[in-house]
Amino acid sequence: MEIYSPFILDGATGTELQNRGYNGKECTEKWVLEHPEVVKKMEREYIEAGSQIIYAPTFGANRVKMEENGIFNEVTEYNHRLVEIAKEAAGDSALVAGDISPLGKFLFPLGDMSFEEMVDVYKEQVKAQEEAGVDLFVIETVMTVPEARAALLAVKEVSEKPVLVCFTCDETGQTLMGSDVTALVTIFQGMGADAFGLNCSVGPDKLVDQFRRMRPFAAVPLIAKPNAGMPQIVDGKTVYDCPPEEFTAYLGDLAGAGVAYFGGCCGTGPDHIRMIKEKSGSLRPAKPQPWALSGKLPLATEKRVFPLDPQVSPGKVLAAGADLSDALDEELDSDYPVVTIAVNTLEEAENLADCQMNITKPLCLVSDNPEALESALRIYQGRAMYDGSLGEEILKPLADKYGLVY
Repeated sequence: MEIYSPFILDGATGTELQNRGYNGKECTEKWVLEHPEVVKKMEREYIEAGSQIIYAPTFGANRVKMEENGIFNEVTEYNHRLVEIAKEAAGDSALVAGDISPLGKFLFPLGDMSFEEMVDVYKEQVKAQEEAGVDLFVIETVMTVPEARAALLAVKEVSEKPVLVCFTCDETGQTLMGSDVTALVTIFQGMGADAFGLNCSVGPDKLVDQFRRMRPFAAVPLIAKPNAGMPQIVDGKTVYDCPPEEFTAYLGDLAGAGVAYFGGCCGTGPDHIRMIKEKSGSLRPAKPQPWALSGKLPLATEKRVFPLDPQVSPGKVLAAGADLSDALDEELDSDYPVVTIAVNTLEEAENLADCQMNITKPLCLVSDNPEALESALRIYQGRAMYDGSLGEEILKPLADKYGLVY
């Protein structure tokens, strides 16, 4: 989905629904199904204000979140009905995106969920949205790399439609788990995201510098969907203090940093979108020009980006045996810029999974077993390179799906 002229998204759903009667306490998706006309009216107002893409109210309609709200075995039905509400509101006037949220779960050892369980949860939701006829998918407000990778893989394994990925970060460009935005754009554009960006957390003034930092690494259009400033508690209620004029004062700076998709998150409403529309005619989004990666190997761990010289050699090869963790500790303490691990069996891929979170250098995988290599790429939460004898017919699909550099 290449786009070099402004494309306008919608504004907030949650805070806007609270302005229209939702109490913010019960399951949002259940409330939406009980008050469909409220949601349709909101979405039509966004479209009238200028939104070209509206997000279906499916944010938390996944198995994990629904079961937390006491709703079981209704993922497919909920997503079908929620998408239909958005499609009825949009008609032929806007595209409808299937909205996908974080699960709030962590991989071992931080949590008790496996990566494949995450993929399975997301795939159930994605299949339902695909059946319901969404035009594209958006994975948003994500704070951890595994959740976003699982969601993106789920979309890619179910649909050929475009997918946008948005993380939430603080004003320094760091996520909750310490991942930097430059690493994130490197990982997710490598995995085939059609656009990458930031939403929620802070106001547009705090995000400009982060988009400027991302632009040298971005080979895809960028997305800005910030909050209407930082939330404040006034008379016991959460309010946002960035009115439309102030909110849109940074549009030119964002466009100059490569942002082509503009919208709003918490605290924004139709008036914010209307002013984006009014000012959009003068915006000229900078085309992606990833000069920092020109002639470099665009590798990344879960937290940092490493543009390496393409002449770098793999170095010492570690066997992914049961003692991989100890060998890895020693290699990470060395001065060599790359850590190289041989993975030739599924058991060795599992050994890598047990300690992949500790890898703080660019990873090079060595393998002559396509199945084991894919298993390792699936669980590794960064962007790795390959060294070995496997051919183009095997490596190219892995590069397209997992961002493998070879």
